[in-house]
Amino acid sequence: MLKEIYHFIIHLRLHYQVLILSGGYLLGGFLSGEMDTLSYGLQFINVHVLLFGGATAYNSWWDKDEGPIGGLRNPPKMTRWMHPLSLLFMAAGLFFATTMGTIYALIFLCSLILFWLYSTPLARWKGDPHLSVVAIAISTGFNSVLMGTLAAGGAISLSIVLGATGASLILISMYPVSQIFQIKEDRMRNDETFAIRYGVSGVKTFFRFTFVGGSLLLCLAIAISDLLTALLLFAGIAISGMLIATIINRLEGDSEDYRNVMKTKFLASLSFVSFFLIGNIIKYGWM
Repeated sequence: MLKEIYHFIIHLRLHYQVLILSGGYLLGGFLSGEMDTLSYGLQFINVHVLLFGGATAYNSWWDKDEGPIGGLRNPPKMTRWMHPLSLLFMAAGLFFATTMGTIYALIFLCSLILFWLYSTPLARWKGDPHLSVVAIAISTGFNSVLMGTLAAGGAISLSIVLGATGASLILISMYPVSQIFQIKEDRMRNDETFAIRYGVSGVKTFFRFTFVGGSLLLCLAIAISDLLTALLLFAGIAISGMLIATIINRLEGDSEDYRNVMKTKFLASLSFVSFFLIGNIIKYGWM
């Protein structure tokens, strides 16, 4: 039983949630202009452990991957009790979200529903090349920024919406890239992912347009209130973007791409996460 519990914890992929997916939430706090540190910290745990972690475990239950997946090179097998527990994680997160007010809870619920639609065989948006991108962009990108803003005590404004849109585009620029090494298993499940529909060349083109467009929108959102920070971010994105593009151009579309894909995602996401973590530390005097 202890081994199974350990396997469930592994399937939460907490390192993935914190190191790769927390950038949007940190951006929301940075743009909010307000900071309730206790509320912000508690909801960080709620969003990234209960919501994102629960959704990831729920997806793993239905995928039953045997090959490498995002953040796990050798995913352990899941057992039956992990399915309801993953749903319980998300439900507990929603209950906790209601303490932040109606708007926050509705945004949280929207992400929860999109995660469910993404994975469940009843809808299986993951198997559609376009619906899957929409689900990830909104649930993990756009809504994450909004929840970060509201948890910090801020209000949703034009700059927040621009920043959330930019962050979403940057996030989904990497999403089809992570499908490249899973093409074989996705075909076995009859999932027509973006990578299967448009091929490796299509994934590379999609990355270029969404990454550049998202970066410009994000820098514009920050420039509205802080031009210097926007310029620093633009310089950092330009450098990391060229490095990421170099790695992506080497991908060929097989399971051997796993190492390069994860290297790319960690490079892109850690740069983003680190920038806004440091930005929040300086801006709100967390030190």
